Amino acid sequence: MVRAYLMLLFITILMISGCEQTDHRMDQENERRTAAKMGIGDPVNLSNLDSQKAYELCADALSEYYKAIWNGLELDVGRYMDNQNFQRYTEKKIKSQYNLFRKNNLTYNQVKDVKIDAEKVDYLEGEQRFYYLKLNARIIKDVGEYAEPTEFLVQDVRGRVVIVDWYTSGKDSYDSIMRGENQVIDNPAIWENSDWVGKLK
Repeated sequence: MVRAYLMLLFITILMISGCEQTDHRMDQENERRTAAKMGIGDPVNLSNLDSQKAYELCADALSEYYKAIWNGLELDVGRYMDNQNFQRYTEKKIKSQYNLFRKNNLTYNQVKDVKIDAEKVDYLEGEQRFYYLKLNARIIKDVGEYAEPTEFLVQDVRGRVVIVDWYTSGKDSYDSIMRGENQVIDNPAIWENSDWVGKLK
């Protein structure tokens, strides 16, 4: 009887151990899938769930941005950003790009899809906490495609995850013309600097 009881106890322990290992493997697989979706291999920097939220926010904004500047669709900047200076700059950027493409008869070639992968996703802590993301977008059009890198800073502002800066460094991009080339994107409070914002007008 004691032997049967010990055998049953041993089998039960083995089953519980096996279930825990299966759960751990499932967690690892979910992390790998998340990393693959974001276009990066090892999910070392993705342990915090907010990194996924930051990536999705930037990817959605970037996809809508390209459809706004080429297809003339609306982009609700308030959905993605909180700072009014940054919102006005982004609206001006979209309008300027769309008008330029329309003036040069390029808007007939519509954006069909935007493929985005994350080259870098970092969580930075100092005086302020924020995410830095470098995303590579492949813009697929009716005819042809092109690629462009974009850097983002994302922060939790009053309980809402928003983009606090966004810089596209492509050749002759609006940002590189207006803000200057080879910018270091590391200041989440930059759009609160009225002197700096004033120079962009």
